Amino acid sequence: MVTSVYASQSLLLLVQPSCLKWRLPTSKKLIISSGSVFTIGHKSKSKQPMVTFRNSKRDANADFEAGKRLYLGMDFGTSGARYALIDEEGNILAEGKRDYSSFMVAFQFEAMNKEKVDLVQSWKKTLFSLLEDVPVSLRSNIASISVDGTSATTMIIDGKTGESLSKPFLYNDSCPDALPLVKSIAPENHTVCIGSSTLCKLVSWWNSCGSNKDSVVLLHQADWLSWLLHGKLGVSDYNNALKVGYDPEIDSYPPWLLAQPYSFVLPSVQAPGTPIGYMKEDVRTNFGFSENCVICTGTTDSIAAFLAARATQPGKAVTSLGSTLAIKLLSTRRIEDSRYGVYSHRLDDKWLVGGASNTGGAVLRQMFTDDQLEKLSEKINSSEASPLDYYPLLSVGERFPVADPDMQPRLHPRPESDVEYLHGILESIARIEAKGYNLLKDLGATPVEEVFTAGGGSKNDKWIKIRERVLGLPVHKALQTEACYGAALLAMKGSSLKGR
Repeated sequence: MVTSVYASQSLLLLVQPSCLKWRLPTSKKLIISSGSVFTIGHKSKSKQPMVTFRNSKRDANADFEAGKRLYLGMDFGTSGARYALIDEEGNILAEGKRDYSSFMVAFQFEAMNKEKVDLVQSWKKTLFSLLEDVPVSLRSNIASISVDGTSATTMIIDGKTGESLSKPFLYNDSCPDALPLVKSIAPENHTVCIGSSTLCKLVSWWNSCGSNKDSVVLLHQADWLSWLLHGKLGVSDYNNALKVGYDPEIDSYPPWLLAQPYSFVLPSVQAPGTPIGYMKEDVRTNFGFSENCVICTGTTDSIAAFLAARATQPGKAVTSLGSTLAIKLLSTRRIEDSRYGVYSHRLDDKWLVGGASNTGGAVLRQMFTDDQLEKLSEKINSSEASPLDYYPLLSVGERFPVADPDMQPRLHPRPESDVEYLHGILESIARIEAKGYNLLKDLGATPVEEVFTAGGGSKNDKWIKIRERVLGLPVHKALQTEACYGAALLAMKGSSLKGR
């Protein structure tokens, strides 16, 4: 599925309405509804929805300056990829989405015929499809590009050809076979001491692969995708490299890691948003980008989403209320504690401390439909505390702010009123959020002062008011939450560095 939206004086687009999204500077808004700007409807008997743009007071090209510098960010998530194209003021001029499922291929897997996604090829095709989706008239104005990817998604690459030597290890793949060895060489409670860390994936592959390893390079998803654009193999950033053991505080791999026989496969590491090189000539000429277009190091998808919220001062935090509850707090101090899954990403001279609970929106969706959630929430008195004390989980086990693999979900007693029940669940999740921020403070992080909200839960105004009361802090919706927007901000940063 493809979604790409861009305005000009006279333009007719075919889009998927379920994914349609339009953003412009506030002075040039378009409204997705039947009205004076444009309408959505069906023409003739065609089943393809059509979008017709009509003239507005100021169309999107009216004041676009020739030579104006633009910045492209691309986010590669779990099921698809997005791009955002912004100007120097942070206004979005175009954005789009591609699903990986567009590039499904059939092949044999474990001796059974199944339809699987050839992930490496689907990522590559999606990357170039997103470049194709960028409006042609704006491509030559793009000064820099940055790509983010899912954290700990690991690729073992042939250093001579750039081809993948094994199937990728995805962000949630665990390699328990490597964990005892990793724990024996790493400091206690280090970030790499979990089965899903990049280092565990590397060690698992290293111990199971009998072929020649002399030209092997380890890359993360974002690193490899960026390589397709700049052609310099073996470059990463310190956010992606954290879970392979890179120490961003000393800007180096630690001695205990460099002493291992596989240390030569580790990539070189730069700060996120660092210029790597100009776009490869074949890519540039094929798509019509400028010869001065710079490719910059990226970051992880969660860091890019935090950057999108523009929470730039210590004490500012972003809570993501999606299927699970994740919190990230900008701190002057680095905090690491694998017991709770707490680790810190470096952001220039500060630290982004994070933790993730197993509670969240997935529990709500198990109980209520979207329509029920909306209607029941309207009836909640958010100024009153709920007496119900729940711990909403989908299954047994919690990781943060309580590390208890045996914790049981607690969603009873259930009152007769669905409004009271929903109120109790929302308030209980808010209490878990508060415990999370208190834990980070107890571990030594900068105390939280203000919270921005991303994810589906940010749309529930009553829940925001409940959380404000429980946290005792101002809580706001983040103006931007898409990781691709954060990646575009990194591209802007890289472009300014290139000019120095």
